[in-house]
Parts: sequence; structure tokens; C-alpha cells
Amino acid sequence: MANSPTDTPAAAEPVPARIEAVQTDGASIDEQISSYSTSLASSAVDYPTEHGRRYHAFRRGGESCDGPVPFAVQVSLTLVLLAYILPNDEMEMDRLDLTHAMVCKAIGDRLYLAPLEKEKVHRILDVGTGTGIWAMEIADEFPNTEVLGNDLSAIQPTWVPTNVKFEIDDVESPWVNSKKYDYIFVRHMAGSIADWPKLVKNIFDNLNPGGWAEFHDLDGEYYSQDGSFTESHTTNYWNQKCIEACRMIGREPCPGRKIESWVRDAGFRSVTHEQFKCPVGPWPKDPHFQEIGMMNLIQLLEGLEGFSLKLFCEVLGKTREEVLVMLAKVRLEMKTRTFHAMFDHHVVYAQKPEDAGNESDEA
Repeated sequence: MANSPTDTPAAAEPVPARIEAVQTDGASIDEQISSYSTSLASSAVDYPTEHGRRYHAFRRGGESCDGPVPFAVQVSLTLVLLAYILPNDEMEMDRLDLTHAMVCKAIGDRLYLAPLEKEKVHRILDVGTGTGIWAMEIADEFPNTEVLGNDLSAIQPTWVPTNVKFEIDDVESPWVNSKKYDYIFVRHMAGSIADWPKLVKNIFDNLNPGGWAEFHDLDGEYYSQDGSFTESHTTNYWNQKCIEACRMIGREPCPGRKIESWVRDAGFRSVTHEQFKCPVGPWPKDPHFQEIGMMNLIQLLEGLEGFSLKLFCEVLGKTREEVLVMLAKVRLEMKTRTFHAMFDHHVVYAQKPEDAGNESDEA
């Protein structure tokens, strides 16, 4: 891990150290959403089932096809349909919670890295809150702070700290909340955002002067330091095709390395960029990375179908059977430690200048 606190012109990307390898309560959906602070259209919770998994319904913009469709037609559909490619069912919720634990472990058993002063943090926004686990934990740490989490799906629990609220929203739509925030947290939006600079600028505009934003995201391209991960591996093919498909629908799959430049362009100052390695499997000698690798392996194995089915079937034109055969090979490679692969987790946190002033509430 390398820490490169900077408030100077962007330098080379941080390079982490080398890793050495070793041989429900039964409540109805209506009851669940009754505690939400916003009125929700029924279509937002009428979740469709596709490829054997449940997906979000909020602002989907159309219906998907059962099988592959011609590419020219497909592009026009998937730009809307695949705004978020992952499921929102119980299996995915469990994976998201495990990923949360893994990331907290990777960054030093912490929820955040920005140098927050608790007495100055009155409102926190968690963008793309998912299961709400980060929002609930930060609310416990900041009991006098109002915490809002937003997401495309109403999958958050109803029993939450009193200072937490959740709402269904699309962060790529116009931001209409007139109240500013002191801290905005964004994590794991890779493959979901069409216009990253616009999102970062919206976050800047919706912070109070002196407020902090923190971004956690991936460079989703797998690699190895010892040359053990090669083009001959099915896992490499799968990884590269996922990246290709995301870019075909206009969603950046590897935003991590680019966030710092977007943050600087938006007007942030006191920019710090840190990078953390996430091994794929418990192959490292170091116990810290070994634990992270095991957690990462479990969440990857649980998420393979969710990561893959929409992209491979609806964008790349593969059949479900073809995808499942490929994923069986990927699972075998991951579980038998045939390579020492990893990917990078980037964290960028930055401050809105005190002299920036409060822009118009029309964000």
C-alpha cells in the first residue's frame, strides 16, 4: 500500500508494495418501505426476475429480451436497461455485506479515511448505499449526525439507527435535495455510472464549503506480479470480456485509477489518493493479505453469475448455457490457486475549499 497525500499537480499513480505468494423477518415489501421518508412508485419495487436472478426495477426504461438480440438493437436497449448490471436478491445482498467487511479490513479496519472532525459533520450522504451496512455503521460512529443512504433498490433493513434514513434514487438523475452535506461517501460504482465527471461535480456542488468527499472504487482488471496470471486462463478471458461489455454500454468498469483526476477537475483540494491490493484467493504469505484474499475469493465465487449473466447474455450475445460453462472453469481456476491474481482498490478523498461558497441549491 502506498499513501500519496497531495495537493499539488497529479503525480504518478500510487504503487502498492509487492505481495509475496505462498505455495427476513417475514415483513411484506409494503411494510418494508413504509418507513422510507420518500414516496415510492409501485414500479420501483416490482422487481423483475431475469436469468434466474432478481434485479432492480427503478427507472429501468424498458424490458429485456429472453435471448441474444442483434447488436445494433441491443446497444440502444442496454444503455438504459443495464444502468446497473448486478442483481438485488438475497444472494447479492450477502455478497455486498461480505465485500463491505473485506474493504474495511483492506483499508485498516476502518469505515473511511477522510480526516473528518465529528463536531463539523452534521449530514452524511452514502451514494449507492446497497444494503445500507456502511450507512448504519457510520451512523453508530456519528450518533449526532443525520445519515442518508440512496440506492436504486429498497433492499435496506427497516430496523436502523434513529439517525439513518434511506431513499430510492438514481444518482445520475438531477439532484433535487436542497440541503447540503458535510461528507459524501461513494463506493463501488464501477460499471454503473455513465458520466463520472458529472457525478463528481454534483457531489462537489452538494457539499458545504469545507466538506469532504470520499470515493472507493476498483481498477477491475486482474493482474499478477509473478507472471502466473496469463491469457491462457479462462478467468482472464472472463475478466477482459466483462470490462469490454461494460464499455460497450457506456459504463466505466475501471474507474479507480481515474477518480483523482475527476476530483481535481471538479474543484476539490487537499486531494489524497491511496491504493490497496485485493488478492484473488488466500495465496499470499502475509496473514493480512491472506485474510483479504479469502474474503475476496468468497465474494467473487458468490457473485460470478451476478457479474456475468446480463453482460454476457444481453451485451455479448452469449447463451446462458455458454456462460455457465465458462463460469464453471473460472470457479475451478480460482479455487485451485492456479494463479496469483489480484486487482486494485483505490480510495480518493478530497475537500471542497472553504472559500468555494454555497452554490445554488439547484444541483
